Amino acid sequence: MEPNELIGLFTAAAVAGANEVLATERLLPETLSRSEAYRRYGRTCVDRWIAERLITPQGTTISRSALEAVSAASNRLTYLPVAER
Repeated sequence: MEPNELIGLFTAAAVAGANEVLATERLLPETLSRSEAYRRYGRTCVDRWIAERLITPQGTTISRSALEAVSAASNRLTYLPVAER
């Protein structure tokens, strides 16, 4: 197993464990306001994810778990250079 693979596995395990503890203790909200999502993930990314229907806002809030899942899975394949937009 490559060292980079181990780093990825340990990072994912640490994040999953921390999220589990924080969710169990109800320290993390289940939803974020759109403005908070923009601050955390960037306005362009959030708007693109909504346009691509990767996340669905519920009024003015967005599911925190959906945002985290899309953010973690984002591999930049849907990005276009400015010249191609």
